[in-house]
Amino acid sequence: MRKSRLWLRPLRFLGVLLLALTLLPWACTRKTVSFKSTPDEPIALVSDTLTRPGDTLNGKPSLSTARKVVLTKEQEKAAKDAEKDTQRKAKKKPKNVFLGEKMKKAFVKTGPKGRNQKITIFYFLKYPKVLSDYAPAHYYYDTKKHKILKLAAVEEDAANLKILHGPYKVLQNNKVLETGYYALGTKHLRWETFDKNGVLLTKTHYEMGFPRDANVSYYGEDRSKVNEVVPYVNGKLEGDYAKFLVNGQPDWRGQFENGKRVGIWTKYWGFRGRRHYEYQYAESGYDPEVTEPELIREYNRNATLIYDKEKNLDKRGQPEAEDRPGQTRRPGYTPRTVPKAAPKVAPRKK
Repeated sequence: MRKSRLWLRPLRFLGVLLLALTLLPWACTRKTVSFKSTPDEPIALVSDTLTRPGDTLNGKPSLSTARKVVLTKEQEKAAKDAEKDTQRKAKKKPKNVFLGEKMKKAFVKTGPKGRNQKITIFYFLKYPKVLSDYAPAHYYYDTKKHKILKLAAVEEDAANLKILHGPYKVLQNNKVLETGYYALGTKHLRWETFDKNGVLLTKTHYEMGFPRDANVSYYGEDRSKVNEVVPYVNGKLEGDYAKFLVNGQPDWRGQFENGKRVGIWTKYWGFRGRRHYEYQYAESGYDPEVTEPELIREYNRNATLIYDKEKNLDKRGQPEAEDRPGQTRRPGYTPRTVPKAAPKVAPRKK
């Protein structure tokens, strides 16, 4: 037995020697440790086990040794929902704000009840604003009469008149008849009208009350004061006309339809936006054109009505009606002649 064990000793020694020779290169190899935040080119190809999705976008490794928290499915779902809500709130636009102005929503109903009743949905300014004198007209919502009014003069002191501002829509039997936008009381951007079957009838683009294709002339080279605005739509006179004096006060206001003057045309005194004469043209642009309109109302310098055809009122020629209170006519005074019609509009230049 002793002799059989003796010949195994060299084999054991040889096995230990081979094992030592095998482990010796690994023990003597130097491992380079880099403290740079950016790995070298060869190492960049190998996936970094220290990088987590929560790290920075540059892919820098995380040195945290904390154990990863294991979440349940319900907790993961709650975390995802919270993240979506945060993103949705960040992208969410403020409500009831149009062109930087806060507004309120309202609606009015017109016509008989049932399918033929029209519902007008619109918005108005939450706080009053100073409006432009150059606008052809301003649209208001009368909170007492529950009606939308179109007024040529700027109304600032009337508390019951709210300035329209924001989207506008007219519905009948749940079908859209008209859509558009108001900006500070004037028609703005694209306006469209439809029939009961949803077929597009008209489409007009506005810029603060005037058609986009309107001819606008100015006083002086700086173009800071408007002289005349002639409305054109598809090459035809259509819309609100306005002419101003050098001081910015209105001189004439009226409306064109189908290339003809329609409705009431107003001549102004030239200060404080006060009316002087009002002339009546045809009601529709498809009726025969009226070359010489009829004078229906006249006001003195104090904005007092001195002539009204419908009311059979005529105080013209009376000193107390023509002059200001406390003033007398100067020597050589001659009353102004009444214009017979609105100013002529030059044809559009091609």
